[in-house]
Amino acid sequence: MEPAASEECRYTYEQHKETADWLLDHTTHRPSLAIICGSGLGGLADQVKDPVVFNYTDIPNFPQSTVVGHAGKLVFGTLAGVSCVVMKGRFHMYEGYPLWKVTFPVRIFHLLGARTLIVTNAAGGLNRGYQVGDIMVIRDHINMPGLAGINPLSGPCDERFGPRFPAMSDAYDEQLRGLALAVGKELGYGPSLHEGVYCTLGGPNYETIAECRFLQQLGADAVGMSTVPEVLVARHCGLRVFGFSLITNKSVLEYGTREKANHAEVLEAGRQAALKLERLVSVLLERMKGKGLV
Repeated sequence: MEPAASEECRYTYEQHKETADWLLDHTTHRPSLAIICGSGLGGLADQVKDPVVFNYTDIPNFPQSTVVGHAGKLVFGTLAGVSCVVMKGRFHMYEGYPLWKVTFPVRIFHLLGARTLIVTNAAGGLNRGYQVGDIMVIRDHINMPGLAGINPLSGPCDERFGPRFPAMSDAYDEQLRGLALAVGKELGYGPSLHEGVYCTLGGPNYETIAECRFLQQLGADAVGMSTVPEVLVARHCGLRVFGFSLITNKSVLEYGTREKANHAEVLEAGRQAALKLERLVSVLLERMKGKGLV
């Protein structure tokens, strides 16, 4: 793995195309949808029908996932009758990867022909109304590393992927958000389904109490260590984006408590909510297909 400081060693357009062409040569699936599974949420990939599975280690140029709860497999197949490719395990800045490597798979999805990206993550609940096991449809995000100049779109811009200055005011597709909230209501998720703002931090440490209070003041409802870099690159490529966070722990907001966030808690909460999450995505995809949105 190359150090994060190796900003000069970016992938070229040709390397992206080499990887995409290799995948197209090794499967007959032609995905219109891509899904990135967050910590403990790889069960979505297990629902794929007629799967063709590649280990990240076998794919040319592909980074390797090093985090517990991220299996490191790329799965092609169908979900709810929709041709898709699913990342069972993503990459993070805190693993030592530069963001151009973290987001490499998104441009591969674009070159494979995908038109929509669904991003999922495990997140800490900052909103006091959120409970562990709740699902938050992402309405918007706050990119803390990006505000400090750490952005996957920095450096040379190859306009074969997208423009120099992409807008992000419509990063999360309004139509898909509304559809997901309607589906959740029909499924009886009601009080456990929300729409809110996701804030990404660099990690790998969990937040201090002061930081959590600060993020609340900024308007964040949930906090995590992923997702936003992939969303930036997806929108840069012109992909439609829908995202949701599974609230796997409540952020610690009060002094004098013995509560602490930990990764084992995150993975366990993800396992317990897996069926709920999979049902929501399955019905959402059926509706998207019926409306010609994928």
